[in-house]
Amino acid sequence: MARRFPPEWLEQLRANTDIVQTVSAYVPLKKNGRNYWGLCPFHGEKTASFSVSPEKGFYYCFGCKATGNVIQFVMEIEHLDFSEAVTLLAERAHMPLPQMVEDPLWQQRKTERERILEANRTAAQFFHQTLYSDAGEPYLAYMRKRGLNDNVIRRFGIGAAPPQSDGLFRHLREKGFSEEELRLADLIRVQEAQPATELTPARERRVRDVFYRRVIFPIIDARGNVLGFGGRIIQGDGPKYVNTSETPVFHKRKEIFAGNLLAKERGLERAFLVEGYLDVVSLSQFGVKGVCATLGTALTNEQARLIHRFAPTIVLSYDGDSAGQHAIERGLEILTQEQIPARVLVFPDGLDPDEFIRQKGTEAFHQLKAIPPEAYRIQRLAEQYDLTTPEGKTEYARACAKILRPLDPVELEGYLQRLSVQTGFTREVLLAQIRQNALPASPETAPRPRPSPVREELPKDEALDRVRAQETLIAILASGRLPKDLATQEDFEDPLLKYIFGALQEGTTIPGLMELLSSDADRARAARILQLPTSDQTGELLEMARQCVATLQASRAAERIREIMSHINEKTGEEKQRDLAEIMRLRQSRSGDHPERSDNLDLHA
Repeated sequence: MARRFPPEWLEQLRANTDIVQTVSAYVPLKKNGRNYWGLCPFHGEKTASFSVSPEKGFYYCFGCKATGNVIQFVMEIEHLDFSEAVTLLAERAHMPLPQMVEDPLWQQRKTERERILEANRTAAQFFHQTLYSDAGEPYLAYMRKRGLNDNVIRRFGIGAAPPQSDGLFRHLREKGFSEEELRLADLIRVQEAQPATELTPARERRVRDVFYRRVIFPIIDARGNVLGFGGRIIQGDGPKYVNTSETPVFHKRKEIFAGNLLAKERGLERAFLVEGYLDVVSLSQFGVKGVCATLGTALTNEQARLIHRFAPTIVLSYDGDSAGQHAIERGLEILTQEQIPARVLVFPDGLDPDEFIRQKGTEAFHQLKAIPPEAYRIQRLAEQYDLTTPEGKTEYARACAKILRPLDPVELEGYLQRLSVQTGFTREVLLAQIRQNALPASPETAPRPRPSPVREELPKDEALDRVRAQETLIAILASGRLPKDLATQEDFEDPLLKYIFGALQEGTTIPGLMELLSSDADRARAARILQLPTSDQTGELLEMARQCVATLQASRAAERIREIMSHINEKTGEEKQRDLAEIMRLRQSRSGDHPERSDNLDLHA
């Protein structure tokens, strides 16, 4: 569960963090007017369209519409979740986390975590140095045999655990780490002494390393912390891989291999998810970007969300054997649950990614077509049915129909054409089969249309004026100089504008507002509105606000007149006279001022 931080503490963190200084660490900025400008770090561009407003505390790209406050910028640029970004900024601002004040054991756990991370980092250095020592010669020879050069070995920090079962333990004890710290880090296992019995001899207390006689792959997170290790045996008995167990800093289902390298990539369009550590290393050496792996387990929801931070699409690139194909099916289920776009790479002849790229090369790898999940599943179905018989074609068509039901008509058309050729059934028959058992969306799951920003019956020009007036009022309110009670939430029909106005009126800061808006589209629209030009002159600003209010009141009056007139011929007698009197009053209000909300205004209220 994500940490919850007190709103007041978050507001203080944002106030203590200079957004220009933070962004400048990643993007060269140049001041122009009140804002700072630079090339957007979130999409490729040659002309600066990325702006940072120090006064309002947010950034906005006029090209890709990326926007947010300083916390959201760090989340995007560092690929961190909210809690991680807040913790990072708090460390930079030297602000103690709320937990450190509220929880007396927090500092103890924090120190414990820091010691475990330090032990892991020291262990990683020991393993890497061992690889290039006499003790590591057979492991380095194995790496060379797998075609790995020194550059890629150093990039991934690959190492070797010596044959001695306590070599790492003795090294880390010399570096000042306690036995308990190393046990918590799962770097050692302790076997307590046992007295002799009638059936067993006495056993002395023994401490042994978790990793020995293995090639070592450090597992490093996006911030460069060594969380744990994976060790591969190259000779002798024992399991092929041994991995760090759960520790205070390492949770296997939440981490991936090579996450630190993914975090350094900018503008990745897709991430390749493979099964093994050596697949990642080998593809990376051949120049393939955005490669990662799970940690010896099937893909989890947490890992899928983590990878999705780095790239919009995940390409499952598992081994071509039956186990790999089964893992693809499971992976597609997870990515569907998380609503993450997915593709599948199918390697020929049962090859794994490492074997394929070493045999065929980088160009052949990039020529492999990453196919949609539906295409992959249909391809798998074709291997399960005898398409030379009418019965096989029928069952195959029915099975494919179940897979194709969720697709929209454009996507579906291409599959229908191919399926018709394979089975001999007409497009109409296949389409009828697809629709036969399709369930209608329930009221809970059916998509709900977003309320329209303006009412459909309004004339186009009047509708645009109405929206502009509402947006300008919000821009004036955000400047802190909108007279109190000049406008209310009732002046806003658009749910988003009504929400923004209410939040700002209640004292929410602009950076705080950016966190309250959950969708990218809403944040982008809010950022555009908040950058609308107003005026530095108090008199001009007041007149601008009055005009906006007058426009809204006149528009509502005109709308009411149209509504009355549409039914006026149905009315008679006193009822018709009342409607005509209301029309007269509304027309007079449209032509005059509105003293009830524009006189005696206090700009400093």
